[in-house]
Amino acid sequence: MIQARVVTLADLLLSFIYLEVLAMVAIYLKSGKLPIHIPLYIAIVALVRYLIRDMKDMYQWRMLAVAGAALILALTVFAIRYGHVHFPYEKDAD
Repeated sequence: MIQARVVTLADLLLSFIYLEVLAMVAIYLKSGKLPIHIPLYIAIVALVRYLIRDMKDMYQWRMLAVAGAALILALTVFAIRYGHVHFPYEKDAD
């Protein structure tokens, strides 16, 4: 990006992937737990980046499959969030 002096949408999405991975590592080091929604966010952004970057060379069915996979991951994140709000974990008796 620096040498080309051009920032494309694929470059921005790649930087979001880097930021999410760094946030995931920071959360893991701070709490010792890894929330499942963060890798799902990374996967969604990676699929969208793949779709945007290689759209010209893709067949229609492959485009639909990648978009469908991103949609399924987004629905999974929604279901997990819904479950955490409506069915919270019980606190440990530590």
